Amino acid sequence: MLCFFAMGFVDLVGIASNYVKADLGLSDASANIFPSLVFFWFLIFSVPTGMLMNKIGRKNTVILSLIVTVVSLLLPVFGESYGLMLVSFSLLGIGNALMQTSLNPLITNIIKGDSLASTMTFGQFVKAIASFMAPYIAMWGATAAMPSWGLGWRVLFPVYMIIGILASVLLLVTPIEREATPDKATSFAGCFKLLGMPIVLLSFLGIMCHVGIDVGTNTTAPKILMERLGMSLTEAGFATSLYFIFRTIGCLSGSFILSKFSHKKFFLFSVILMALSMCGLFFGTTKAILYVAIALVGFGNSNIFSIVFSQALLAVPEKQNEVSGLMIMGLFGGTVFPLLMGFASDAVGQVGAVAVMTIGVIYLFFYLPKVAK
Repeated sequence: MLCFFAMGFVDLVGIASNYVKADLGLSDASANIFPSLVFFWFLIFSVPTGMLMNKIGRKNTVILSLIVTVVSLLLPVFGESYGLMLVSFSLLGIGNALMQTSLNPLITNIIKGDSLASTMTFGQFVKAIASFMAPYIAMWGATAAMPSWGLGWRVLFPVYMIIGILASVLLLVTPIEREATPDKATSFAGCFKLLGMPIVLLSFLGIMCHVGIDVGTNTTAPKILMERLGMSLTEAGFATSLYFIFRTIGCLSGSFILSKFSHKKFFLFSVILMALSMCGLFFGTTKAILYVAIALVGFGNSNIFSIVFSQALLAVPEKQNEVSGLMIMGLFGGTVFPLLMGFASDAVGQVGAVAVMTIGVIYLFFYLPKVAK
């Protein structure tokens, strides 16, 4: 569970990119390269990580991911030049790609049967705690509400680095029996061949939209509050925490709802909430409306990944390893959306960024018929 907390470190990129933008005087397009860069590495490393697990085992792969993550968090302690932050966020993305691909399979070495799904859901809840704590720690550092050792908002990095080191050491000394029969290695060719199946291709695009909206809201919500309400970055940072608070609530409630009700109806309900949210973010001019809109997209987007992922796995049960690798590649949507949103917001303001996210929401309506009842 402490490793799941470390998995949530990747979401600090949203608030961190806003602070770097302010400190270095960057444009939206330049600042949005940071979250895009983080999620670019999922495209490159998801399938090779599956093959690496076969060679060194799942536990060692998770430990490797934690080491890469710790190094990424160490670099910003020495400064915040554009080049240094690019390297830091690249390593953060690589570490998280390794972790996302290997940590859930590692859980299956420990937990079996009916408890597996609930354990993974609880892991997502723990991950979300790290996600919504990040803006607060950065804010406390920026306002000197906590000792920041001269780092200001960048105190966020050493705080999370210490937790990452603790997670690495504890996992290293924890005896976990290595899987007896490693999964068959997945090849790039095997993965991309599956895109010829409509359900796999549509699910892959659905994952891209989900992650794009997730990272897009994380990054853009504070900018909307600053643009329309004249808030400072420190005040607007609460928007990111609000998003993750409601995403956390959605993860916990969704695990119960999905076990009792139709996946298709709950998917429709979730996407409707996201559509209402886009309207609020597009037209809202008061703090109340914008906060409600951010909360709605947080709750609505919280269970999209699990529903779409499961649809793809159920559609091709004999190729689950390949499908899993491909779906994790779909996290590349976290690269595509922020880049497009950066260009759109530079051109017409933050309404342009919201318009890009709205395209993702419209696609999820299109995906609805593929969701099994």
